[in-house]
Amino acid sequence: MTDEPDLGALIASRICHDLISPLGAIGNGVELLAMTAPPGPELSLISESVENAMARIRFFRLAFGASSPTHVVGRLEILSMLDAVSRGGRLRYDWDVVEDIPRATLKLVLLLTACIETALPQGGRITVSGQPEALRIQGHGPRLKIAAEAWDRLRRGMIAPDARAAEAQFAVAAAELRERARPVSIETGERGIEIRL
Repeated sequence: MTDEPDLGALIASRICHDLISPLGAIGNGVELLAMTAPPGPELSLISESVENAMARIRFFRLAFGASSPTHVVGRLEILSMLDAVSRGGRLRYDWDVVEDIPRATLKLVLLLTACIETALPQGGRITVSGQPEALRIQGHGPRLKIAAEAWDRLRRGMIAPDARAAEAQFAVAAAELRERARPVSIETGERGIEIRL
């Protein structure tokens, strides 16, 4: 571990922080419009889009942002965020971890769920279960699309020198696994993926 700050994580935290405020203002504006005009499909579309954007930013802040080893995230906060993310897309999240979880561990879990998202192009379900020190992340869907090289590098904690933005979660997750020397087991099948931490 290094004493230098993770500049990428700090930048991600700053961007997410700065975007939440204007999105919240748009959401408030939509609520005011709904009170003065009959609700229509246009307002519903804007409202749903704002909610989804805010949920994804909360997800990205926890997955890509700076994390403190001493900070703990409560189960209710995680459930609220994942429920909001689930409402906005074809993927559903089940959080079956009863205990609160260290922020640094949650960061790794969310990065790995973001990796699983790429393998479920038609949607599906992602379930996280276990205890913070022994977690299982499962993804199931009607169709699986495995980027074999990206998953192989993740297993070995390697970062591709030519990594694309679409694979950022693989690179960051690999770096996190390598820095913590945390073992990971990844199994893929016809309809699902299972990751054990």
